Amino acid sequence: MYELVFWKYLEGIYLNHHEVYEALVEEQEVEGLEQLPVAVILNRISSLFSKWEKVDDNSWKNNDGKGAFQVITTPQSIKIDCYGTEGKTMDILVSALEEFKCSLYDPQVPERYDEMSE
Repeated sequence: MYELVFWKYLEGIYLNHHEVYEALVEEQEVEGLEQLPVAVILNRISSLFSKWEKVDDNSWKNNDGKGAFQVITTPQSIKIDCYGTEGKTMDILVSALEEFKCSLYDPQVPERYDEMSE
């Protein structure tokens, strides 16, 4: 499994990314993060992966190739658990969340990819 995690800071706020990640995984509210349009984001992902089998409201499986993923949401975050998912599929997911100004945090590295990262 490979985790992709997304959130958006409030204007002028910049926190320790790994601490934010740990709080979000525990489904805690984090002061300094924006509330996300979760339903709109899920609809966008669903439209991008309309050819994939939708296993349930938050899970998709590629019946014509590799991979599956599950989207886990809180009001402030989107976490996508990827199972055997190809890099190009993960790129589509990252691009979709960038449309909502949500930058990727990769807990495996750990690194956040946003305009503040050097």
